[in-house]
Amino acid sequence: MTSTTHRSAAEIGRTERGPRAVPVLGAQRAAADLSHVDTVLGNGLRVLAVRKANVPMVELRLRVPFGGTEPLHSATAEVLAETILTGTARRDRVEIDTELALIGGELRASVDPERLAFTGKALASGLPTLLDVLADALTSASYVDDEVSREAARLIERLAVSRTQPRVIAREALLKHSYGDHPVTREVPQPQDVRQVTPESVRALHHAAVLPRGSVLVLVGDIDPDQVVGDVENALRGWASERAAAALLELPELSGGEMLLVPRAGAVQSQIRLVAAALPRTDARYPALQLANLAYGGYFSSRLVENIREDKGYTYSAHSGFEFTGSTATVGVDADTANEVTAAAVLETRYELGRLALVPPDADEIESVRQYAVGSLVIATSSQAGLAGQLSALTASGLGVEWLAAHPNRLAAVTAEEVAQAALDFFAPARFTGVVVGDAESLAPKLAAIGEFTVGEAGPK
Repeated sequence: MTSTTHRSAAEIGRTERGPRAVPVLGAQRAAADLSHVDTVLGNGLRVLAVRKANVPMVELRLRVPFGGTEPLHSATAEVLAETILTGTARRDRVEIDTELALIGGELRASVDPERLAFTGKALASGLPTLLDVLADALTSASYVDDEVSREAARLIERLAVSRTQPRVIAREALLKHSYGDHPVTREVPQPQDVRQVTPESVRALHHAAVLPRGSVLVLVGDIDPDQVVGDVENALRGWASERAAAALLELPELSGGEMLLVPRAGAVQSQIRLVAAALPRTDARYPALQLANLAYGGYFSSRLVENIREDKGYTYSAHSGFEFTGSTATVGVDADTANEVTAAAVLETRYELGRLALVPPDADEIESVRQYAVGSLVIATSSQAGLAGQLSALTASGLGVEWLAAHPNRLAAVTAEEVAQAALDFFAPARFTGVVVGDAESLAPKLAAIGEFTVGEAGPK
């Protein structure tokens, strides 16, 4: 007779001899084994083409630096991203969609304060068509008046909803608290700014800013890298300029200090966001810092999660991780909590920062996060899309396949002393600043008791 008794995860994870050991990672093929070409074309476009032939597809990522300081740059850039693929001199919207569908493909555009990005994929046999559609959009996007007006109206509707979301409010509040009026704070444009965008201003921005010099195209898939570089050069021969794409202004230096309480009247939950300066991937100390971050809050078994989620139940999700912008890097901490435990969660979050700095991870903890770091990297790059995304992010720092291939060895070489030093240097509570978004009436007295909190202007309800 079959038993219907189910064992819990905790029971499965233990044996009569104690906790079930985590299997050792097996040998993995290095990314360097992948055939690739990394070169710069005559028009200044960097092309990174990688052969990964596990499926007969190809992934495309184009990253165009897209910094701007004009007050309406963010709004105009958003409308541009929404309409750049709605028609060209040779194709209307229906023709673009039809041609992409016939090659099993898709092509999308998005924008943020740092870059305009194109994300696409297609059957490998359809890559010439995908490149042709991309080239058409880059060189002759038409921005028909009706299309611009229609997409701008849709964008305004989405923004009106988006700007009421707690996580969006918290993100904007953190950026403004950290960087003042720097363009990086304008990730989500104001609806009233979008209303001022005209088809003429979108066309002008395209002409001035959608440029190949300084941009990076990543192609990953069932391709011949050497041949593909020639195909790209031929397809994009009309995309040229002596000017370079505009990089985002360098971020101001981030320093720790006073926290900001952003009032959101009537909110029943609060958003906790902390941030501190970190190290770019190009720094020799980055692998040690990466392991220190994982130990703190970078994965489910981290100290922060064990404390405020598993032990105390203050939050469903807590996390820490890196953000890379230009040549700068930050480490951020985020958690959403109920009002009645917000102050306690902030206190415990800071406590774990101090404990990491003063009581660094031991050998077993380091080995656990090391295996997680290597394993998650292998998983993230196992698919064509994952590898393309990883490489596109790395190219923003001038890195490529070689860095990705060597990173597991860098992680393996990190010592306990290096992790301890990274924790002390970068996770001390005094280095962090941040915001709490929530109901000020209920939160202010408790947060004031913790200290270093001021109350800011009210955010959206």
